[in-house]
Amino acid sequence: MDEEDQEGPRDVVSGSGGLWDHVHLSTDHHTEDEGSHQEPPLPPDLDWLEELSEEDDGDGDLVVEADYGQKRSYAETARMFKLRRNLDQLDSFHRQKEHDVLRAREELKLCRENVKSLEEQRDTLEEKIDQQKAADNSVAVFRLRTQHKHLCQKLQSEEELEGHLNIELKQLKLELNEVEMELSRFSSLRQEVQEEERLFQDLKVQKAATRLQQERQATQNLQLKIRHLKDKQVTMKKKEELECQRKIEERQANRKIATKYLKETIKRMHQEEAEKEEQKRQLLEKRIQAVKSLKANIAATQESLRIQQNRAKANAQEKEEQQKQLRKSLEAQGINSIRHMHQQKQLETIKQKQEEFEERQKSKKVIVAKIIQEEQLVKSRKRHQAKLPNISSTDKLSSLGRVRDNLLHYLDPRPPSATEERATAWRETSGISSSSSASSDGEDPEENMRQEVDHLSPADSLAQPEFSGLWDEKYKSPLNLKTTLVQTEVKQEEAALSSGKLNVPVKKVHGKELKGPPFISKPEVLLFKDFEVQKIYKKKIVLTNTSYITNHCKLVGVSAQLKDSISINFEPPGSLPAGMSCDVQAVFQPMINEDLEGDVHFSSAAGPFSVPVRCTIKKCELVVDSELVDFGSHVVGQTISRTITLTNKGALATLFSLDTSTWLSPESHHVQMPSQVSHAHTCQETSSQNTTCGIQKSSEEIQTKQESQELCEASQQEKPDEESEVLAAGPQAIPEACVSTNAEPQVDECPEDTCDISLGNVREGEIGPFESIKLEVVFTPTVPGEAKLDFHIKFSNQSSKPIPIYVRGIAVSIPVWVVQPTVDLKICMFNRLYQDTVVVHSRASTALKVTFDVCPEMRKHMEILPKTGFIQAQSSLNAQLKFLPRRSLSKDVKKYFDSDTGVLEVPVTVQVAGQVQPVHFTVQAVVTSSDLQFEQTEVDFGVCSIYQSVKSSIRLTNLSLLPQDFGFLGVPEFIEVQPNDGFGTLLPQQTLDMDLIFSANKAREYNFQLTCKSGINRDFLLSCRAVGVCPPLELSHSLIQFGATALGDYSTTIIDLINPHVNRNQSKQSVTPVIKDVKTPEAPRLFSFTLPEDSDISITPSAGRLLPGQRCQVQVTFRPRLLEHEIREEVLRVLHRAKLLREKELEMNRLSEQETTKEIPVEPSKGKKTSTNLKNSKMSDDPKTDQQSESSNPVDIQPGSEQYEQARASLLCSFTQRCSDFIVPCFISEGDPPDDDRQAPPAWSAFNTLYLKLQCPAVQPSLMGISNNGHNIIDFHQVAVGQKVIKKFTIQNISNESLDLRTSVLDIHGPFSLLNAPRCMRPGEKHTLLLALSPGLEKTYCETLDIHDHKMTLEVTLRGEGVVPAVTSSHPGGLLDFGCVLEKESTSQVLKLQNNSTVAVGFMALLASLSPSRLQGGADSVAVLLGGYADSQVQPIVGTQNYSGLSVFSVVPVEGSIAPGQSQDITVTFQPDHPSVNYSDKLTIQLMNKSKVCVMDLKGAASSHNTYLYGGDALTVPIESLLPPLITSQTQPTAESEVMSDPSIPVLVSLRALCSGGAITPAVRELQVGCIRSTQSNKKSGEFYWENVASLQQQGFSIEPSKGTVEAGHTRTIRVTWSPQSGYKPYEVVQTCVPLTVKGDERNIYRVTLMALVSNSAD
Repeated sequence: MDEEDQEGPRDVVSGSGGLWDHVHLSTDHHTEDEGSHQEPPLPPDLDWLEELSEEDDGDGDLVVEADYGQKRSYAETARMFKLRRNLDQLDSFHRQKEHDVLRAREELKLCRENVKSLEEQRDTLEEKIDQQKAADNSVAVFRLRTQHKHLCQKLQSEEELEGHLNIELKQLKLELNEVEMELSRFSSLRQEVQEEERLFQDLKVQKAATRLQQERQATQNLQLKIRHLKDKQVTMKKKEELECQRKIEERQANRKIATKYLKETIKRMHQEEAEKEEQKRQLLEKRIQAVKSLKANIAATQESLRIQQNRAKANAQEKEEQQKQLRKSLEAQGINSIRHMHQQKQLETIKQKQEEFEERQKSKKVIVAKIIQEEQLVKSRKRHQAKLPNISSTDKLSSLGRVRDNLLHYLDPRPPSATEERATAWRETSGISSSSSASSDGEDPEENMRQEVDHLSPADSLAQPEFSGLWDEKYKSPLNLKTTLVQTEVKQEEAALSSGKLNVPVKKVHGKELKGPPFISKPEVLLFKDFEVQKIYKKKIVLTNTSYITNHCKLVGVSAQLKDSISINFEPPGSLPAGMSCDVQAVFQPMINEDLEGDVHFSSAAGPFSVPVRCTIKKCELVVDSELVDFGSHVVGQTISRTITLTNKGALATLFSLDTSTWLSPESHHVQMPSQVSHAHTCQETSSQNTTCGIQKSSEEIQTKQESQELCEASQQEKPDEESEVLAAGPQAIPEACVSTNAEPQVDECPEDTCDISLGNVREGEIGPFESIKLEVVFTPTVPGEAKLDFHIKFSNQSSKPIPIYVRGIAVSIPVWVVQPTVDLKICMFNRLYQDTVVVHSRASTALKVTFDVCPEMRKHMEILPKTGFIQAQSSLNAQLKFLPRRSLSKDVKKYFDSDTGVLEVPVTVQVAGQVQPVHFTVQAVVTSSDLQFEQTEVDFGVCSIYQSVKSSIRLTNLSLLPQDFGFLGVPEFIEVQPNDGFGTLLPQQTLDMDLIFSANKAREYNFQLTCKSGINRDFLLSCRAVGVCPPLELSHSLIQFGATALGDYSTTIIDLINPHVNRNQSKQSVTPVIKDVKTPEAPRLFSFTLPEDSDISITPSAGRLLPGQRCQVQVTFRPRLLEHEIREEVLRVLHRAKLLREKELEMNRLSEQETTKEIPVEPSKGKKTSTNLKNSKMSDDPKTDQQSESSNPVDIQPGSEQYEQARASLLCSFTQRCSDFIVPCFISEGDPPDDDRQAPPAWSAFNTLYLKLQCPAVQPSLMGISNNGHNIIDFHQVAVGQKVIKKFTIQNISNESLDLRTSVLDIHGPFSLLNAPRCMRPGEKHTLLLALSPGLEKTYCETLDIHDHKMTLEVTLRGEGVVPAVTSSHPGGLLDFGCVLEKESTSQVLKLQNNSTVAVGFMALLASLSPSRLQGGADSVAVLLGGYADSQVQPIVGTQNYSGLSVFSVVPVEGSIAPGQSQDITVTFQPDHPSVNYSDKLTIQLMNKSKVCVMDLKGAASSHNTYLYGGDALTVPIESLLPPLITSQTQPTAESEVMSDPSIPVLVSLRALCSGGAITPAVRELQVGCIRSTQSNKKSGEFYWENVASLQQQGFSIEPSKGTVEAGHTRTIRVTWSPQSGYKPYEVVQTCVPLTVKGDERNIYRVTLMALVSNSAD
């Protein structure tokens, strides 16, 4: 109601109030309409008044009931509010009108004041003018008259405004009066509404009182509830305070205890950190040593790999040469070499397969041995479990299943799938669980577990607290009654675990996606490491709710393989908010000594989750800190020792021994002595109680060990025989092969007894869990040379493999030596100084004099300072090596320097005083040049316009083996070096392409040099030259960058070509650009743009002539399109793809036919027939493929074909982008052609050429026209003038986003029109545009329709031709008389229309009686009657009509179309339903362009009998009466009626004889007697005769014939002639009456009255 009240006043104020007299507002609920009085319709702004008068009574569905029992309907309430709203609107409208009147009065008052002031100013000016005239001041008079004129104009406009305001004020006063009248009319209604509002207000007050009483009662009840809640809260708060106080006390006590143990923990952590730092320092030292040894091994390995690659290449070349020689020898012998070699390959393949078969047989023997061993293990296990009663059958099945799985694994070496692994693990676990469950002796497993836990002491459990003593004080049993219930639930929900449906689905909670499990566990993996059988382990898990909602947690169970070993104690905590956690206790009691894995499954509201469980047995994990011990070089007689640390990282003890034998057989991998066998079991039992000690080995050390093993394997692959043996033995035998190959030569060369390297005292012993043992290796050199020793550390544990140890040492006898025997200076440049340090050590106990001796050839390039020095005892001397290679190095040192490779190797000798053998070391270096070389020494840019830039490419090469920085410095302003502005870095031997861009700023010659400076401050010069010219014309822009233009769209830009009208004292650059100081003449210039071939560029105008100082605008248009060859290639690809699919389908059909022929047995004769049929089918398929191949010729692909358009559409949809650059030259002439020969070509100069660069990017279109074969041209062809032809054009959105389309506006006076508007198109959607052509003139039309979106514009060309139709009719027009017919019968006539034009023409047949514009109700008849009827021949266009309402005249067809050169028959039928002679109508044949072919007046008569009389004068008007047909007069002139009141029918014939010049011309009239041919009448002919003919002759009348017969379908003319007799008096009327009898199917008598007179006029 509020919205209606707000909207109402605006509606009333905005309307006009000029029709208030017609407003009728009724307060009644029902209104009665009277036929005699109808009120005029209300204006649109006052429709609400009509709504009030037309309101209906409500049915009382919504009734408001008051306390006192009165009822008020919803309709009455709504009507009251509506009346109030409308009355308020009326009041607002009245106030608005009052405001308008006041405003108009103020404006009129202001206007009158302005007029008064202007009149005063006018009077003043007139006085001034008179004064100036008297003073004879013409200038002032002229000025004052001008002011007077302007003032008069202003006064006139103000007076006009005053009149306009006066009229407006009167109109507003009139409207205000009308509004006040309406207010007075609605005064009673206002009082009624006020009374209803008062009653409604009283009702609201009563309701408010009732509601207030109810609210008070509800408030009292609420206060009572609040009081009870407060009391309850006080009680709860007291309880919470007590509970909080108790918790605080407990927390303080626990905090004291925790603080005590926290200090101990921190102290222990500090100690552990110090130990770790020490371990890290030792580990870093070991890594450094390992890296050094690894570098030496890598170098050796690379050398061996290089040798192997060379050997493999040589073998391959040798094999190819052998094959070539074999092929030549076979061809010389006349044998087919290809066939022979193919047979040889087949024989080799067969031989290889035989060898593989033998290997498989051998492996099967090994498999059988393993199966036998597995069966023995199973039997021993059964014997071990024989003491247990009631062995279940599942144990047997599981063991057999394991044996079968092992057999399948050995026979099929493929890795098992995840499903097989799970199945195997389940079978193994089920077997273990069955064996463990069988040991219960029929007791309840839960009771046994409870008893074991009750008797278990805290010391026996591995789940100990971090602070000792916490569980000693308050130790409670971890099991209770609830855990028993949980274990029962675990057994019941094992079926849910087997289903495997515990994957955590991704859920959304509160709009957030929940990733991962709803609960996380701490620890993430429940790990029981190094467990012992029959012992109990406990661990605690904390589950934390990580979901976004309040969640609950429920234990589902554990995995099947863990259900006999692990029990979960879990008390469901109920609902947990996000972030809260609960505790779970896991008790693990292993029954078998095997690794176990599984999960503990839980369920929650957000989905299931699980905690993984890992249980591992005690194992041995043995490592050494270094497998390679390198003593280095030592003097003979010294004793050096190294230690190897053997560490056991596992929890299982084992025995070890050091073995120096050269070969390790598989049986000897594990050492087991009689004493060790008895002691092994005790080691396993006590290993769990040992403390952890030793050093943890890092991952880098383990990786170093593996790399050293790989290098060892690579070094052993040099021998192909040994390599094949190692590969045949399998992957497990590779390390054994390495050990064996390394060990054999060591034993021969250096046996353990005679070798300088020996082992320490500890050669065997026991290593406990988490222990480390130091193994000593001693090196005592006795003889100078290299000493080696390889040995292995063997272990009694079968799962531990032997560890090989390699020991190396070198014994030397020289006291003085150089630390680096080779000084490598790397890569050096000529004329650059390089330095290094040479360190010389001395082992002697006294000081020694040393002298450095450099060969004489190198003394110009190398120097060592000091040349002579003293080394103190047990010390070293540092000498400085200086190397400065010069350009003469290749000539001076030919012996040590290779000029091709640049490698320099110089031996240097160190002479030691008192030592016969000198010390030698070598200095190595690669000497290279520091030159940068240009590919060309001079760059010639040629002729360059001052408006253009010329680019030239150069190549800069770095001849050095080192990278060099370079840069072009001091570059002139008219030159630019790219890329990177001429700066960069050249890699060794790299050649870089660089661009020099020259832009002349003046017209002159340029000679300059570019300086390229290298990083070592060397300069390299490049000479450049160019000639700058100034063309006579200039372009406003030399570079045009088009925007991204879609295919089918276009981009246009306009540039200016200018011929500057300035005299330049510059050189005329004609043929010889060197000539200077010649003025350029001002003359007209011709220009011509030359476009590249197959480009999408168009330039308008492309050629022209410019006068001096003239400017020409040049339009450059870019229209991207698909290239012709791209479309043809796409067609070929599509055809080729279709051909391949067809061939594949044919091949599949052949294969299916062959399979069917194989499956169905066929008789031999029938088989022959089918084969012939198959051949025939193949033969029939070949021509198709031939035809397809023939059609795939690119020349045969015609533009516009279906394949062509499909390929074009496919390319448009897959088009990405294309960027093209074009350079368009503009040639400029030297001037106009010579005057004597204007046809001669003008002189052109290449130096005056301008260049325009275009950058044209093309992108994929967003719109594509898919109708009209993809063409954007809609041709309506020839259309008749005035006719409308509609065609459709379909577009498709091929982009990935929605497009909002809009179109350009077509010419509103043109013939083309768009019938539907475009709309928003989604991706891939299609839309059809309806375009119409309606030509108005005979000419050719062409117009462009642009379809726009935010990306492109699709241009559609509309074409059509207007043709004037040429249609002729067989009837020329005028009267078309159907004669007389019997009533209710019909007659027809046929018209023929001939189309002589070249287009199809539409036509329409229009009857005047059926025209909607014809006046109804006999108005045309009244016009005839009132128009002064005088002539009996005057009749209306539309005459008498049928009583039935059907048209008297009908036309078939009413409309249609005539094809070019064809004709159309039109049938006009006359069918009356009552007798009359006044039937008439008008037929118009009209074309679609409103032009008329012919207009015919249709006329006919009807009679009730087959004979009739026609003629004479009309006795009545030529139309029927206006009265309804039922009371129309029955008498018709000259025609019979069905009911005749008189025995005869009156007929009047008037005759006028003409008297001129005293001579009288007889008067002649004719009557027609006719007989109608009809099937209804039995009589086929009629007859007539006159009576009393003799009496007529006496009065001068003569009738011919007086009697006769009339055949059916014919008429007889009766001629009546009158000549005045003698004695005739002027102006006397001769009158007589004669009966005429006409016989047909009935006899009719006509009473013919003949009236004759003589007249002087021709009328």
